[in-house]
This record gives sequence, C-alpha cells and structure tokens, in this order.
Amino acid sequence: QVQLRESGGGLVQPGGSLRLSCAASGNIRSINAMGWHRQAPGKAREMVAGITSGGSTVYGDSAKGRFTISSDNDNNMVYLQLNNLNTEDTAVYYCTAVRVTTMSGDVYGEVWGQGTLVTVSA
Repeated sequence: QVQLRESGGGLVQPGGSLRLSCAASGNIRSINAMGWHRQAPGKAREMVAGITSGGSTVYGDSAKGRFTISSDNDNNMVYLQLNNLNTEDTAVYYCTAVRVTTMSGDVYGEVWGQGTLVTVSA
C-alpha cells in the first residue's frame, strides 16, 4: 500500500521559514507528480504547489514568490520551502502524489498524506 508521510511542520514566527518534507513509500516504481495542498481553519482546502516527475512546477497564488517546491525522484521525496510566512499561512499542509505505480503494477490515481500542521504566530 502506498503511503505518504509529511514532516517539518511546527510553530514559527511571522517572517520566518520552514521546510516541509514528504516521503512516499510502498514499493513504488514511479510517481507522475507530487504536490502540496493546505487547509486553514474554517477554510476550504487549496492547492499550494505541485511538481511533475520531469520537474515542471505550478504554484497557487498564495505561494508565488514565497514558497518553493522541489523533489528527489530517486527517493520519492517532495519538499516545500516556506519563506516569509505570515499568520494566514497557518494551516494543515498535505502532501499528495498523483498516478503512483507500484512494482507489482498497481496504480493509485491520487494519494494523500495525513498532513502536518504549520502555525505562524508571534
């Protein structure tokens, strides 16, 4: 079974930085794309950033200019560098993986992690 595990969340002051990591596991052969979504209290879930296996990236409006997504395809990892954080960035950040193929040939259309909480507060 394919699983995603996020790490790196925590409490940070406004203007600070954090780096989130996500590890995919489960006898994986390939992943087409990985990314990050977030959900703030009382708000809908939103896309933060995504990256394809070829390295193409896309960012949500809230992330442009402040966040950077990167990946390590060989190790099935994706990272999100969060800079210049503000209180509106407080949210649970979820890692996602799209079209995951395992060594046994199983294909998972979309997989979500359990999330990691980022709290921005003075």
